[in-house]
Amino acid sequence: MGADFVCNLKVYRTAQGLTQEQLAEIVGVRRETIMRLEKAQYNPSLKLAIDISRAVKAPIEDIFVFK
Repeated sequence: MGADFVCNLKVYRTAQGLTQEQLAEIVGVRRETIMRLEKAQYNPSLKLAIDISRAVKAPIEDIFVFK
């Protein structure tokens, strides 16, 4: 069961100096959701992808690369 996408979230999150917990709080999800996203185990909703994109100041298509 391979991921349908590559997630570069950790790179952009750490570049902004954010912990998983901090990013989760900013975008209104649990830390576990951020953890699963970073492992490409969870496919985000469009709203969550946009919120994350804004929080880490990077384009959605650079964070979530769909195959």
